[in-house]
Amino acid sequence: MHPYLRYATDKKAEIITSIQQMVECESPSDSPADVDRFVELFLEQTKDVATATTISGNGYGRHLRLEFKIGGNQKTGQILGIGHSDTVWPLGTLKNMPFRHADGRLWGPGVLDMKSGVAFFVYAVRALRELDVPIKRNVVLLVVSDEEVGSKTSRPITEAEAKQSHCVLVLEPGEDLTGTLKTARKGVGGYRIFIKGKATHAGIDFSGGASAILEAARQVEKIAGFSNLRRGVTANPGIISGGTRTNVVAAEARIDVDIRAPRVEDAEALDKKFRALRPVDKRCSIRIEGGLNRPPMVRTKAIANLFRRAKKIGDKLGVKLEESSTGGGSDGNFTAALGVPTLDGLGGVGEGAHAVNESILVNRIPDRTALLAALIAEL
Repeated sequence: MHPYLRYATDKKAEIITSIQQMVECESPSDSPADVDRFVELFLEQTKDVATATTISGNGYGRHLRLEFKIGGNQKTGQILGIGHSDTVWPLGTLKNMPFRHADGRLWGPGVLDMKSGVAFFVYAVRALRELDVPIKRNVVLLVVSDEEVGSKTSRPITEAEAKQSHCVLVLEPGEDLTGTLKTARKGVGGYRIFIKGKATHAGIDFSGGASAILEAARQVEKIAGFSNLRRGVTANPGIISGGTRTNVVAAEARIDVDIRAPRVEDAEALDKKFRALRPVDKRCSIRIEGGLNRPPMVRTKAIANLFRRAKKIGDKLGVKLEESSTGGGSDGNFTAALGVPTLDGLGGVGEGAHAVNESILVNRIPDRTALLAALIAEL
C-alpha cells in the first residue's frame, strides 16, 4: 500500500471524528457568531501544525488563513488550498439532520459541502509531516466565511493569495459518487429587472393603468429566450414579484434571474442582451441591476496539465480519476480566471450537497486524503 494511503487508512477514525466535530458545529453564512465558533474549532484542530491568521469578514464570520509547518528547505512560492466554513443550512438543522455514521457514509449538514474537504487537507499535511516528506513550496489553506452567498468579502483575499501561488487546490466536493474532479466551471451571475408601471383602480380606470406585472410577463418571455443550450448558456427567471392588491393595476414588479455561461464571451453577450431590454408598453420603465458574479473557470492548458499530474498520482494510489465540467460555481472560478492553474472537486466523494441526503462515502476518505498529500508533495 502507498505510504500516504496507509497513513490515511490508519487515521480514518481520527479523520471521521474531526469531520463530526465540524458538522456538529453549525455555521450558516448568515450567522457570523456561529461561523466564528467554527473558526475557533478549526484553529484548535490545527494549532499544532499551522500558523493562523484571521481576517474580518465585514458582516460575515472571520476568514481564516493557515500556513502549515512542513519540512523542506528553500521553499519557492506556495500551494494554495481553498475551502469555506459557511454552509447553506440554517441554525438548528442538526435537530432533523443529525450527524451519523451509517450505511457506509457520514451524514449531516455541511459534511459534503465542504467540511470533509478541509479535514482531508489538514490530514494530508499531517501525513507529510509525520512521514517526514520534504516539501519544496509553502502550503497555505484559506477558509472563507461567505462562499455560499457569493464570496462578497473574501474574493479579493482569495485573488491576492492566488496571485502568489504556483497552483490552487479547491476542496469542494467531487462530482457524483465517483468523485470526478472539476477542470471547468460555468461563470455564474444574476440580474434583477425592476419594472415601474402606472397604478389605477382595476374596476374604475383599468385602461388608464399600465401593469408592471403584465410587462414583467412579457420580459420573462424575452429573457427565457436568452438561453442557448447548445453553447451551455442559461438564463433562468427564478423569482417574479409585484403588485399590491388584485383590484389595483400593478405599479411595480421585479424579476430575479440566474445566469450561467461557460465562456467570458458568452457572459458578455448575455450582459448586452439584458442591458438592451426595453418595455413593450411604453408607459412602463425598466431598470437593470446585476451581472457576472463569478467568471468562468475555463479548462486551460495549465489546468489540463495539472489534472494529468493528478491522474498519474491517482494511478499510483489505485484510484482512477476522471475530469468534468459543471454549471456550479466555486472560489476556483476566481483563481482560474487569474491564470493560476486550479484543480477543483478534491473534497468529499458523496451526494446531496444542499439537500437532506447530504453525505460522503467513508471508504473514499483515505484515497482522497492521500491524493491531496501526493499533490502537495509533488507539485
